[in-house]
Amino acid sequence: MTRGNRRAAVLGSPIEHSLSPALHRAAYAELGLESWEYDRYEVTEEGFESFVSACGREWAGLSLTMPLKQVALQVVDVVEPLAEVVGAVNTLLFSPGGLKVGANTDVYGIVEAVTQARADVAAAPRTGVIIGGGATAASAVAALGQLGITAPAILVRSLGRAGTVIRAATSMGVTPRYLTLGSADAVEAIQRAEVLISTIPGGASDQLCEALPQELTASQTVLDVIYQGWPTALPRTWGERGGTVAPGYDMLLYQAAEQVRLMTGEPAPVEAMRTALLSALNLV
Repeated sequence: MTRGNRRAAVLGSPIEHSLSPALHRAAYAELGLESWEYDRYEVTEEGFESFVSACGREWAGLSLTMPLKQVALQVVDVVEPLAEVVGAVNTLLFSPGGLKVGANTDVYGIVEAVTQARADVAAAPRTGVIIGGGATAASAVAALGQLGITAPAILVRSLGRAGTVIRAATSMGVTPRYLTLGSADAVEAIQRAEVLISTIPGGASDQLCEALPQELTASQTVLDVIYQGWPTALPRTWGERGGTVAPGYDMLLYQAAEQVRLMTGEPAPVEAMRTALLSALNLV
C-alpha cells in the first residue's frame, strides 16, 4: 500500500529519550506506508504554536509529550471531549479540512494496558488508587472511570500541587478521596487497591514498596507508567508478592497504537509495534 508523502512527529522537551519514532515507524513498515515519515523535534511551550503553524498539508499529526500537553489546548481548533475533561492533549491531528484537532490517547493506553494484564481475572475491579497529581494522573482518573472505578483514592504529596488532577476529576464528575502520600490512610488504600496506577518518577515510586502487603492476589493489579529501566522496584515487588503487573511500556504501546489508527486511518499493527518497542528497551 502506498500513499502520498505524509509526515508525523513527536514533540516535547526533552525529547531525545522518546521511543515514539520506533513505534510509529514500525507501524508504517508493517502497514506498507512507505512514503510516511515520523521524526522527533525538541519543542518548548514557547515554540509550540509557531511549529504547528508552520506544518503544511503533508502533516497528518503530532504526538505530544511534556511540557506540551496543556498548552496544546489553546493551540488546536477543536478539543475532543475526553481531552477536554482530562485537561491534556497528547495527540494533535491535522484534519483534511485544515482544522487542528486535540485528542487524548493516554486514557486508552492505560485502559488497554490494565485490561490486557487482567485478562485472566474474572471480576471487574472495584477499588483503585492513583499516585501523583499531574497530567498522567488526570488521564488515570478517566481510565479508572472507564474501568468502573469512579471513587478512586488519589495520593499526592500536596493538594496545592495537584490542581491538574483535581480539575479533571471535577470535570468528569468523579468523586475521589485525596490522601497524603505516606499517611496511614494512604498505606491502607494501597494495600486494598485492586488497581494501583503510579504516575510519579521511577525513583520516587520505589518507596511505595514499603506500603505493600506481604501477600497480594492476582486480582490486584499495578501499572507503573515508567518504562525506562523496566521493571522498577514497585512492579517487581508487586509481582513477587503475587499481584498482577501491567508493564509501563504497554501503556506507551497502546496509546501509540491508537495514535497510528487516528493518523493513518488504518488498524494499528500492535504486535509489530510491540516487537520494536521491546527491542528499543533492550527487553528481547
